[in-house]
Amino acid sequence: METISALLSGLYPDFIEGPQGYMLLAFRAVVGYLFILHGLPKIKNLKTWSAALGAPLPLCFLSAGFMIAGGVGLILGLLTPFSSLSILVSMIYALVLEIIDGLPVVAPDPYELGEFYSGPNGDKGEPPSMEKALIFSVMLVLIIMFGPGAYSLDALLLG
Repeated sequence: METISALLSGLYPDFIEGPQGYMLLAFRAVVGYLFILHGLPKIKNLKTWSAALGAPLPLCFLSAGFMIAGGVGLILGLLTPFSSLSILVSMIYALVLEIIDGLPVVAPDPYELGEFYSGPNGDKGEPPSMEKALIFSVMLVLIIMFGPGAYSLDALLLG
């Protein structure tokens, strides 16, 4: 525990307070909540997700588990850099797969296509792109760099 405490103190010698601290709390909570919402259906439909992704089942289990556990950690501001990093690994993996697949950074707007996109399984919506994984990656890096703020369990435990 002392090693973790020393690492957190080294990363965040001062926890941001005031309006910026409250904004970090809101930002962390929203990002954490979104990852819980992304992780739960994946864990419930693990075999389907694993097959669709073409990734081993244990890897998918870890990814979905980290989305859920990391999301809770972000909401609480507990072990914030580890919570963020555990999810960031999945987002970078998603980006790599999307780059390999040749997906665009931003999909064409469905309204520009003249009709809504139909996926290979007949699903409708926006065409696939790197956009979501890219923006989530940037958000997680921002949380790692700026820290959880003063209104977090990390600040309470280290303060």
